[in-house]
Amino acid sequence: MSSIEPTDRPPAAPRERARAHVYSRPPERVVFPVAEEVPETNRHLEIRTALYLILKRELAQVATLGSDQFVYWDPTTARKRLAPDAFVRLGMPHRTFRTWKTWLHGAPDLGVEIVSESDEGEPDWDEKLARYRASGIREVVRFDPDDRARPIRVWDALDGDLVERAPDDPELRACEALGLWWTVVEDPSVGPMLRLARDQEGHDLLPTPDEAEARAREANRKLEAEVEALRAELAQVKGKRRTRRRSPG
Repeated sequence: MSSIEPTDRPPAAPRERARAHVYSRPPERVVFPVAEEVPETNRHLEIRTALYLILKRELAQVATLGSDQFVYWDPTTARKRLAPDAFVRLGMPHRTFRTWKTWLHGAPDLGVEIVSESDEGEPDWDEKLARYRASGIREVVRFDPDDRARPIRVWDALDGDLVERAPDDPELRACEALGLWWTVVEDPSVGPMLRLARDQEGHDLLPTPDEAEARAREANRKLEAEVEALRAELAQVKGKRRTRRRSPG
């Protein structure tokens, strides 16, 4: 007589509930807040907004971007969360969303924290870094506009940990997640701004929308000037031809 091992049994089909039961309490629904009132300085707002718009302009076709929105990584509690000043998830075109849940959409590839005076009520950096580690993020950048000696610090995910790059790393400011380079640009009204460039020296900056529009206007102006110059040259050539035809043989 043959026997069937328990591991060989097919999974039981789900049963339809035959009757209503009486429970000791209703199920607890986990609520994930969308926002929280946190003070923000004007300078922090300027730096954060500029960086988000730069990232969106450059990456909207290939990535989803967030700014100051909650990132949750544990579906059982709303207490485990982050609110990066900017974050990027590659591999999906940008779309609007209320909160980011890693169990639905995956962990961000990049998170950016901009230090501000309003961070006094926030968790200290070690605690915040532990949260980033738990979220499964790939790369974390911390920008402190008041630290002139070391404004940019970077952490990479290595073997389940987040490890900071050494200050003497020759490629400290490489943004591995995006294949770009971090740099600091002095703005006359805001001060040090966190920017991204295509080159290590920071010369080929990714433009803000306003900068891109200004460049487009300048390019159009130059093109129009070149067209006018060509028209004038063509008119001059035509004029010379008419003069030659009218001159006596």
